[in-house]
Amino acid sequence: MSPMAPPTYEDICKARENLYEKAIYTPLLENAELNRITGGRIFLKAEVLQHTGSFKFRGAFSFISTLSSQQKEQGLLTFSSGNHAQGVAYASKLLNAKATIIMPSDAPEIKIENTRSHGAKVILYDRFNEDREAIGADIINSTDALLIPPYDHPLIIAGQGTCGTEIIEQLSDKDISLDAVVSCFGGGGLTSGIALAFKEKSRNTKIYSAEPFGFDDMAKSLKTGKRVSNDPSARSICDAVLTPTPGKITFSLCSELMEQGLVVTDEEVKTAVKFAFKTLKLIVEPGGAVALAAVLHNKLPTKKRVIALILSGGNVDPSTFKMCLES
Repeated sequence: MSPMAPPTYEDICKARENLYEKAIYTPLLENAELNRITGGRIFLKAEVLQHTGSFKFRGAFSFISTLSSQQKEQGLLTFSSGNHAQGVAYASKLLNAKATIIMPSDAPEIKIENTRSHGAKVILYDRFNEDREAIGADIINSTDALLIPPYDHPLIIAGQGTCGTEIIEQLSDKDISLDAVVSCFGGGGLTSGIALAFKEKSRNTKIYSAEPFGFDDMAKSLKTGKRVSNDPSARSICDAVLTPTPGKITFSLCSELMEQGLVVTDEEVKTAVKFAFKTLKLIVEPGGAVALAAVLHNKLPTKKRVIALILSGGNVDPSTFKMCLES
């Protein structure tokens, strides 16, 4: 793939137009108990209520809606642990495109089943012993399918950035300005898109990423000033955000626009999943709860501050969910 220019705020606005009445305008929630615990005002963007249970639908639809009928007919290809897979599969269904998804064999069964239910062809691989990019390259060479990157593409980033424009609108209606936004971080599509939106409309708001320990490549990359890869032996229950390294485009944006990368442990994430269920009455998967975990476990100052965080996604296997509730 040839180098691409980063998206602009205008690209986010175009994505917003494409997503009008297609994506769900998800609620921005406030909870009295969470405010009491943190000593601040915490607003939660409930992307668990988005189509397919995560913000990934935004970027997928943003990308596919720009394609010609011929491109959609010849086939689309992506690789994902599950949420981007479901987003691409559902967007492809809505836009009459054929989709093939390469997914790790250890992805939650609910994500694999949901992806297939939207009509996509699923190819499973061993994420620890096989190269998904190589598998994808073979498919592209034999079918001329068009690759839809999970995060490192201007159209994907612009689509995810619409989540940020909604937060800004929702708080503007209340005449509230944000001190900070905390975003779950895998490859960086959501965080970089949100950062672009806030740079344009709320420049003083600080942007933080949240990642699980062992997969904190963005936090490390920000400190070193260059893209850092995770140790291949690392493991985490946060399957949705286990990318090996930040994207080239997303890192270029985040290194300029972000304040800091926050890191949480799996145990802290389990607590956040449990809190979301018992107190917020929301089902959030581990990877979608990392931002909440960061706020609950004092990874950034919260007292007397106004903070928004992203809750996404909501696709969790019953066994993993049970483990979190019993933690």
